[in-house]
Amino acid sequence: MFKKFAADALGISDIGVIVGPADYNKVDADDYLFSEDDEQIFFLIKSKKDEYCFTNLALIHVDGDSAVSSKRSIKRYEYSSFQISGVAIETAGTLDMDIELKFRMDDIAFSIDVKKTFIEQLKDIYKALISIGRQQRRDEVCRKNALRALEATASVHKLNIAPDGGSLTTQFNALLAALNTAVLDTHTKRDFSDVFTKYIHN
Repeated sequence: MFKKFAADALGISDIGVIVGPADYNKVDADDYLFSEDDEQIFFLIKSKKDEYCFTNLALIHVDGDSAVSSKRSIKRYEYSSFQISGVAIETAGTLDMDIELKFRMDDIAFSIDVKKTFIEQLKDIYKALISIGRQQRRDEVCRKNALRALEATASVHKLNIAPDGGSLTTQFNALLAALNTAVLDTHTKRDFSDVFTKYIHN
């Protein structure tokens, strides 16, 4: 406990702060945005050595070795590829200076310490992450249903009861195009601007 107090007093602890939109262009993560694809920052947590940048397309983690090192590792987690789960906020005790935002992206666990004065802003990202996770799970169900529909269609063809409509190649290509559209586009949400706009109020 004494070490924790000492670290906070000396300003060397790794407790994060919420960076406001006016300062987004001053953070390292801003250099790694796909601005050509209309990617933009909606929420950003910065500590002495790390940045957690939530954009409409992905979480960008600027991972620093230490507070005194300039070495950085840039990690990107697309919402279309990494499912969010286990979102939680662990509030501070009376003597604690921080609160924790916890969540998982597939099997990668995140636990981010933030100054407890930013609790209201953390509630916003908490809601946004839960909403994204819900949509991802819904999309997953829809993709599985699309595959089941394809299997049912294939069974119809095996029974030779499919309606005439051109060659087998033509029908296959049409089915494949429809499946790809359903799985990769219709039921894989990539841009969550609407979710962040709804819940983030910083």
